[in-house]
Amino acid sequence: MPSTAPEQLTATIREFLQRFQPFNRMEAEAITFLAAHLKLAHYPRGSEILTPEMGPPRCCHIVARGQIQSRQAGATAVTEHAMVPLGPGEAFPIGAIAAQRPSTNTYIAVEDSFIYQLAADDFLKLMLMSPVFHLFCTQYIADLLVQSRQQLQTTFSQRAAEQQTMITPLGELLKREPVFVSPNTRTRAALETMANLRIGCMVIADQERRPLGILTLSDILPRVVIPGFDLERPISALMTPNPRALPATASAYDATLEMAAHKFRHLLVVDHQERLLGVISERDLFSLQRISLRQVRATIEGASGVDTLQRASMDIRHLALNLVAQGIAAEQLTRFISSLNDALTRRIMELEIDRHELHDLEYAWLAFGSEGRHEQTLSTDQDNGLIYVCPEGTDKNTLKARLLKFAKDVNDSLAACGFPLCTGNIMASNPELCLTYDEWQRRFEDWIREPDPQALLNASIFFDFRVLAGNEQFGDTLRVWLNRAASKNSSFLMMMAGNALQVSPPLGRIRDFVVEDDGSIDLKKSGARLFVDVARILALRTEVSSSSTVQRLRQAGLRLGMPPEELSAIVDGFNFIQLLRLRSQHLNTEHGAPGDNKINPDKLNEIDRRILKEALRQARKLQLRLKLDYQL
Repeated sequence: MPSTAPEQLTATIREFLQRFQPFNRMEAEAITFLAAHLKLAHYPRGSEILTPEMGPPRCCHIVARGQIQSRQAGATAVTEHAMVPLGPGEAFPIGAIAAQRPSTNTYIAVEDSFIYQLAADDFLKLMLMSPVFHLFCTQYIADLLVQSRQQLQTTFSQRAAEQQTMITPLGELLKREPVFVSPNTRTRAALETMANLRIGCMVIADQERRPLGILTLSDILPRVVIPGFDLERPISALMTPNPRALPATASAYDATLEMAAHKFRHLLVVDHQERLLGVISERDLFSLQRISLRQVRATIEGASGVDTLQRASMDIRHLALNLVAQGIAAEQLTRFISSLNDALTRRIMELEIDRHELHDLEYAWLAFGSEGRHEQTLSTDQDNGLIYVCPEGTDKNTLKARLLKFAKDVNDSLAACGFPLCTGNIMASNPELCLTYDEWQRRFEDWIREPDPQALLNASIFFDFRVLAGNEQFGDTLRVWLNRAASKNSSFLMMMAGNALQVSPPLGRIRDFVVEDDGSIDLKKSGARLFVDVARILALRTEVSSSSTVQRLRQAGLRLGMPPEELSAIVDGFNFIQLLRLRSQHLNTEHGAPGDNKINPDKLNEIDRRILKEALRQARKLQLRLKLDYQL
């Protein structure tokens, strides 16, 4: 039977707890309370500590010594994959005791173990007493991710100290009170104010300071000077209405990405009531970075050849390195990388369209795989295809021959810029991937109707598509058709689900992780892919139009009634694995190097090991949902 820890052992217990998260960050009063209320229990090897049949847990358990196995119980059990080891410092069952419900897992001592126990009532008191512990219990993986980013920033502290951080809230970057005029202000007066204050834009706002429009210096020549606009007219007749705005809590990075995506030079900053607080310019943001986003975009857009684009590609990598050092989240990082890579690809296509004299071509250049999902890391090869329209009266074979030459030159230029040619020939220069819209639709229809192993593999690659350049309507129409066709074919979705379950999370029964012979885990094949495959199936099933894994999970999850906190944990798990991939590549690893997507979990710090284990648990939960949905 458990016995109360003697008073003289309290200091020893406290010292033990402060070796682990979250106890090492808890408030002094809370850690003292915890140490004083713990009881020590011994469980011989093979004994059951907690089962669902025992009802709501009477205490929270913290492993002091030994090894505990957490085994998924009930109908969702997957014998070989539903077991997770717990070691010293790990607590269970957090969710069950916080919700005062039976545990869904069975916990068994796999060796003689000693466990600290905290009574359920004291557990709930501790949650009220300690904000740190409360966050840990309610947002476990999110809390650990914050700590991981903080630790990463500390690691890169010297570099980060050399520049202001891109995660600084916009409200902290504002340098002056907002300058604005009413919509009835004469244009001449507004321009004079701009000149006197030496500002690059004028905001037009209503009486409650809510923005209505904006006028920038770059608007003056085409809108005022050339057409001879009457300066006595109100500025409302000249302004750009509905200007883009971000809340003061948004980060500098958010603003940077917004400007890059829409080619703005100014963004408004507003409070929670949509009232103007100020204006952030490109100059404000670019001063935060050694390599500016504007410089990279300008280099790409002004490039006259591949040589210039090669330099821009290297700049993208260096800029991404700075953002990793500043703790930017993985979802934002991969979208940032994809956004700039998109711009580079479009410029290559513009140059090649000129060279091949294809200006009248109606087409859509498709990106597949990670690029199609907006999830490019810095070690990504090419996966692309082409949709084209053959005008009436044009010989199709002749046109296709021209298009294949054009596509090959685009593929070769991308390779020269650091995007290796696909070893599987999934490229637009492949005649099988340079097709009309009807041909693409028939190809997709064949895979859905007869889902043999090759068709399922093709679906896992080509169904993650988006239009990178050309007519986006082609991609939108194809997506709507694909979702309808797939969602109605339950046997196809079931076979896709079976395919997705062939790879399991590398979680061990005794050790934390199952590793390869070299002691590593492939974060792409055994990590990110698990989330990607399930998200694709859920999106097809619920007809979600997005190709992004995160958006697919969020949108499909809501349509399927998944709890928001569960979705957040799943998304956080996927994003952490993506961040580990970026970090493992060191942002300058050559493509194809052995370490592209591999990490040795033994070399991770304690926080990152715990997050990785929790992230893989989230992948397992997704797979279990798929297994139950399709009775596999």
